[in-house]
Amino acid sequence: MSHPMFEKHRKTLDDACKAIRERGYWSAYPEVPSGKIYGESAKDDGLAGFQARLNKPFAIEGQPGEVGRVGHEVSPYGPALGVTYPKSDLDTLLRAAQGALSGWREAGIEARVGVCLEILHRLNKRSFELANAVMHTTGQGFMMAFQAGGPHAQDRGLEAVAYAYDEMMRTPEKATWRKQVGKEEFVTLEKRYRIMPRGVALTIGCSTFPTWNGYPGIFASLATGNPVVVKPHPGAILPLAISVEIARDVLKESGFDPNVITLLADSLDAPITKDVAIRPEIRVIDYTGGSEFGNWLEKTATQAIVLTEKAGVNTMILDSCDDLRAVTGNLAFSLCLYSGQMCTTPQNIFIPKDGMKVGGETKSFDEIAGAIVKAVDWMLSDPRRATEVLGAIQNDRTVLRIGQAAGEGAEILRESAKIANEAFPEARVHTPLILKTDASRKELFMREMFGPISYIIATDNTDQSVRLAAEASRNCGAITAGIYSTNEATLNRAVEALAEAGAATSCNLSGQIFVNQAAAFSDFHVSSGNPAGNATLCDSAFVSRRFSVVQSRVCV
Repeated sequence: MSHPMFEKHRKTLDDACKAIRERGYWSAYPEVPSGKIYGESAKDDGLAGFQARLNKPFAIEGQPGEVGRVGHEVSPYGPALGVTYPKSDLDTLLRAAQGALSGWREAGIEARVGVCLEILHRLNKRSFELANAVMHTTGQGFMMAFQAGGPHAQDRGLEAVAYAYDEMMRTPEKATWRKQVGKEEFVTLEKRYRIMPRGVALTIGCSTFPTWNGYPGIFASLATGNPVVVKPHPGAILPLAISVEIARDVLKESGFDPNVITLLADSLDAPITKDVAIRPEIRVIDYTGGSEFGNWLEKTATQAIVLTEKAGVNTMILDSCDDLRAVTGNLAFSLCLYSGQMCTTPQNIFIPKDGMKVGGETKSFDEIAGAIVKAVDWMLSDPRRATEVLGAIQNDRTVLRIGQAAGEGAEILRESAKIANEAFPEARVHTPLILKTDASRKELFMREMFGPISYIIATDNTDQSVRLAAEASRNCGAITAGIYSTNEATLNRAVEALAEAGAATSCNLSGQIFVNQAAAFSDFHVSSGNPAGNATLCDSAFVSRRFSVVQSRVCV
């Protein structure tokens, strides 16, 4: 018999599987925070739910091995959250995860997928609570926290479940194999094919997009039968703690051991990630974060399949356009959104030193650079719009990086300044720093400078711009790249060069679509083709390495 949760959500799964094949626009979870969609009291209920978490212990009911409490989250908007989480004995926690494996594995594909779909359904119902948790741990503005931390993250989790289901269903459970071996002699084998998960999976969360980046690995592992230990970033525990709580509730209600998913919280002054990552029980690792630690995981955690999204240097090439205002307006939003704290934000903007064609005339390099600065100024001219788009800086290291970049000798076209957020007077809000340099100063721009820091770089021509963008992608890693050009041959050359360098390229974006955005079920996030990461969210390889197919056969 099919599992009831699978039947309940079968249409959602079917639609998701169709979407990953067709790659058009589709979403299971509405991104508009409307009371007509989520319920008239949903916004207030979500805020109340978040506030009820503050300044008290967060209990993970039934999770074994608690040896104390940990938690020092401080909102980028000012106040300390005051939430503490179980500090777990690692041996006890991993034994519990291993103990949950066999029952979860033997539940079968449809039961596991059905439970995952029900978890996602309940997460969606709690999107307003999650939005507040994401906002006050990452610094995202509320609208972005709702969308990226809620429905968009849930879509990414569903996408992983759809890929996992597709991959596991490629092989039948049973087959009859019959071969003639003589004139009248046949051999018949009854074969059984079993999906065997690799073992305990570890998800290492990031501080900026804990759910958006965390859910794909969590749900890919759960769907394929692997228990998951969720290790959030110490600065952004709450969103993933709520997610684990909801998942454990669903597992328990469905008759499964809730230790199929557990929370492993730590602190900045007593980190545990390296200790758990190299444990022999850990067989799959999903990581989002800086390149240094990601490289360490890839080299050191050899007992596990390690899937990483790391850092990179994203680029934008300006060659020619018809409407400069449309170009600079689109680019300004990309530079300002969440204060550049996105793995998809453009850092390097290449413009020919002799300027570029705009309509029927040539605009100088300085005119183009000035237009970009002017567009950013306009974007931030309304205080409410500015604070919603910028959000807040997640941690002090990014603020220090702004000062570092400003003092390294590049010409400052737009200084970064701290601005006030009326609703949150203590918020850490800084406007973008825009610097001007030339192509010879590679030591400045051929490195990641995470945060609201951009370089406008004068090149000899567009061909050099393309070469430098591809070089940055190959050597430093890149997730996104963009180009504006009215010349089809130029666009084709740039797309080809950047594809070879493993960077997803956007051409001539305008209006309400931005290079920062990556849509589930259509956009492949991270190509795995350069140092920015070795895994793609999501594709078949992202899920298929989490299990093996083991056969048995009986001669009949």
